[in-house]
Amino acid sequence: AEKATEKQRIAEAAVAFLPRGEDATVLLDAGTTVGRLADLLPPARVTTVVTNCLHTAATISSRSRAEVMLVGGRVRGITQAAVGSATVDALRDMRVDVAFVGANGFTAEHGFSTPDPAEGAVKRAMVGCARRVIVLADASKFGSEYLVSFAKVTDVDVLITDRTFPLTARQSLIELGIEVVLA
Repeated sequence: AEKATEKQRIAEAAVAFLPRGEDATVLLDAGTTVGRLADLLPPARVTTVVTNCLHTAATISSRSRAEVMLVGGRVRGITQAAVGSATVDALRDMRVDVAFVGANGFTAEHGFSTPDPAEGAVKRAMVGCARRVIVLADASKFGSEYLVSFAKVTDVDVLITDRTFPLTARQSLIELGIEVVLA
């Protein structure tokens, strides 16, 4: 896979941001880096996992005590992600502690973006239902702007990226109020 080592390190760093507590709820997006976090999820750490990703739901439900809520909708073949109005409506009614979301690209101006409008709408709903939003994206995504912006930089609490992320870019994001973690 593209950037496999970086994605693995980002996922490992993300484990530290899982919520603690009796009723900890986590939302996991359908991205590849977020998928690696799903593989690393400590079995007893989270009470409820909400996801729109078939693979993530299967992975977690088979090896964890967490309750898995698969958000339904039309399934996109490439990403195995449920998308569409049913998915967005279900997410609008939820409140989760932390959402881990992937992005195809991000810049300070356009925010976090994806080329697919249906995926963008779901990601926007994920950002909207979370108390804390953490984006997992390797540094190669920085500087790319795709059709649909699903979150402004100020909508995101933490960006976990890799060590090749430019220092000047990190500084400008920190000034906008986002915590930037280099894995």
